Amino acid sequence: MQNKAKFWAAGLAASAAFFVGLEKYEGYSAQPYRDSGGVVTQGIGSTTKPDGKPIKMTDPPITRKTAQEWAKAHVSKDEVAFRKSLEGVKLSQAEYNSYLDFVYNFGQSNWNKSSMLKNLRAGKYVEACKSLLKWKYVAKRDCSIRSNNCYGVWTRQVERYNKCMGVN
Repeated sequence: MQNKAKFWAAGLAASAAFFVGLEKYEGYSAQPYRDSGGVVTQGIGSTTKPDGKPIKMTDPPITRKTAQEWAKAHVSKDEVAFRKSLEGVKLSQAEYNSYLDFVYNFGQSNWNKSSMLKNLRAGKYVEACKSLLKWKYVAKRDCSIRSNNCYGVWTRQVERYNKCMGVN
C-alpha cells in the first residue's frame, strides 16, 4: 500500500526507492554506449558527466560506484529546476519520484512543456498521471510496439503511470 499523503513539492526529494528504480530501468554500463535514441550514455543512464561535459564513446570505463555518484549528482541538479516548476503543487512521494524519473529520462525542457505539469498546476492529478502515457516515442519510434526496439521506454512509462494512479 502506497502512502497517499501529499506534501508541497518544494519539501520533497528523491527517495532511496527512486534510485533503486533508476538503476533497475537504466541498468549499469561501465562502457559508453548509444541508448535507444542514439544518445551516447554511460553508467546509469548518464548522458553527461557531473561537470556537464557530454559522454563520448571513447571515454574510459567507470565503476558502478562512480555511476551511482554521477546519477545522484545529475538528479540533485535536475531537482532544483524540477521543484521550482512545481511551486504551489502538492504531491505524494510516489508521484514526486515518478515525475522526477520522467525528467531524468526525457529532460527538464520536455517536462516544462508537458501536459503533466499543466495538469498538476491545475490540480488535475488523475489527468496528470494519464499524460504520462503520451510519452511513448523515442527517435520517432512508438515504443509501445515491442518490435520497435525501445519497449523498455514504454514499460517504464506504464510503471510510472501505475504508481501515480495508485495514489490518486
